[in-house]
Amino acid sequence: MSILRLVFVTSIFSLAAIAFADKLVTYIFGDSLTDVGNNNYLQYSLAKSNYPWYGIDYSGGQATGRFTNGRTIGDIISSKLGIPSPPAYLSVAQNVDDLLKGVNYASGGAGILNDTGLYFIQKLSFDDQINSFKKTKGAIITKLGEAAAKKHFNEAVYFIGIGSNDYVNNFLQPFMADGQQYTHDEFIELLISTLDQQFKRLYQLGAQKMVFHGLGPLGCIPSQRVKSKRGQCLKQVNEWIQQFNSKVQNLIRKLNHGLPYAKLVFADTYPLVLDLIDNPSTYGFKVSNTSCCNVDTSIGGLCLPNSKLCKNRNEYVFWDAFHPSDAANAILADKFFSSIFASSPSAAPSPSP
Repeated sequence: MSILRLVFVTSIFSLAAIAFADKLVTYIFGDSLTDVGNNNYLQYSLAKSNYPWYGIDYSGGQATGRFTNGRTIGDIISSKLGIPSPPAYLSVAQNVDDLLKGVNYASGGAGILNDTGLYFIQKLSFDDQINSFKKTKGAIITKLGEAAAKKHFNEAVYFIGIGSNDYVNNFLQPFMADGQQYTHDEFIELLISTLDQQFKRLYQLGAQKMVFHGLGPLGCIPSQRVKSKRGQCLKQVNEWIQQFNSKVQNLIRKLNHGLPYAKLVFADTYPLVLDLIDNPSTYGFKVSNTSCCNVDTSIGGLCLPNSKLCKNRNEYVFWDAFHPSDAANAILADKFFSSIFASSPSAAPSPSP
């Protein structure tokens, strides 16, 4: 972590975790890695996980709309911050008191680009999520007034994790137009220019303290490994992801310099996830090249009700063809939290057996 980024991290999160510990508010934007059930409220969405075996290791053992067997990284970080995990926006959209406590706008299948994941029929793209945040702001202004609402949004922390689907469910899909229309250099410029406008729009709506989760090594997730004859990581895909991450870091530096009071942080998750995949035994895992749930990547790669599960879910890094297991999320959340936050109020609880 650079000295400059460390200064930003300290200034943002020592205040967030200590001074505002009793009223810290977080707003979360993203895709299926952080969705906590928004897609369950989209009647025609094909990007849902509201069936067994999802949620088997979550409290209650039932599917919640999370795309894993237990908790998301966001759930675990919220627990470490000593606050409830923000609920799905669509579950509380009409309740301003709940909106004031922070909500999660993430949607499985979402991307930076609006046409990413079109074949899911319904999902909330990043632009859609920002539109929902704008509605949240309007409701809170009505409740608190302009001055108090401005203070509320300026003090909140915004977590953004998006971009994986722009590759997995767009550029890397041979039947999607973007992969045919653009070279990768052209595609990545489209992503960055779009993300630039989205960051600025959030900032104009009051978001100052933003954390962007960089993309992990997508070439190593099970849905991509099956494209290799030997089941290896796809080198070209990982190189593209590193290029994307580098350009986002440059964008964040530019925005921090050009926007007064903006404190954007790039959370580099790539090396953390890659180390977990390359050295699973270091973290207590046995398998990192395939998923715990026996998935069929030819029909999407999600864990279906008739799928067979591995005997010990805690030994697998991946739950399905795309998403980490609860056990992997716990490791990643701990590493992420330790590298970003200045203090650690509490430890994350273990998942229910």
